[in-house]
Amino acid sequence: MKIVVTGGNGLVGRTVIKELLDYGYDVLNCDLRLPEKPLCHTMIADLKNLGEVYGVLEGADAVIHLAAIPRAYDFPNEVTFQNNVMSTYNILEAAAGLGIKKVVLASSESSYGICFAKDPLEPEYVPIDEKHPQLPEDSYGLSKIVNEKTAEAMNRRTGMQVVSFRLGNVISPEMYENFPSFIHDPSQRDRILWSYIDTRDIASACILAVEKDGLGAVALNLAADDTSMNVESRELMRIRYPDVPIKDSVKGYDSLLDNTQAKEQLGWKPKHEWRSYVSYEQQPINE
Repeated sequence: MKIVVTGGNGLVGRTVIKELLDYGYDVLNCDLRLPEKPLCHTMIADLKNLGEVYGVLEGADAVIHLAAIPRAYDFPNEVTFQNNVMSTYNILEAAAGLGIKKVVLASSESSYGICFAKDPLEPEYVPIDEKHPQLPEDSYGLSKIVNEKTAEAMNRRTGMQVVSFRLGNVISPEMYENFPSFIHDPSQRDRILWSYIDTRDIASACILAVEKDGLGAVALNLAADDTSMNVESRELMRIRYPDVPIKDSVKGYDSLLDNTQAKEQLGWKPKHEWRSYVSYEQQPINE
């Protein structure tokens, strides 16, 4: 099976490509430049150009689309929106035209609106599941919602399976060394509800989404089973979001971004927890 990975030079893309190659897949990377350490062949293309996207996807059996401007306010709003929406539309349109039946998209927890809100926005409840309202005011979060809706439309038109992963804060293995600087301070990372997801666990989810049939068009949260903090989850909420309802299921350091649907629909389970990689001491909570 040939799989095209867009944005394969990036933080997630490199790990996804490596895992796919380890599983024996034929992989093509598509990005705006050649990688410093190539893992497979790379094709340079502008995904905002539909003709170029057709050229990239020709002969592919599936697509894992990770290329995007990865956060709000790094570019003017209209640039972020146009880039993320049109590149995704073109990927889905070209995949449909070429008869490709499976696509994976990188969506984001930012679509819930809390992360980049100009004025603090509280969740309606935690853990946030996929039914939680998506209320972004920024063009990045909005672009992710549009992409999910585009996936649904393409599924209705063609039957294409499209799995959109609402990713928590992405962590590659070398980034665990930064954890001691924030794990005792609830004021840090509260806008992402202290979530995280290891790139290797994203890669395993992508492979499962490509291998599994019958998913339709679905958006799934991807997060580790725990928060990124050494403060229990209910205490985090007491300090930062005291008025937000907490489901009875939350215990200990449980994640506040609910990954239940990804587990149930894909048979996925995150394997990488920060405590396996970080040396730390118990400290008083910094309120």
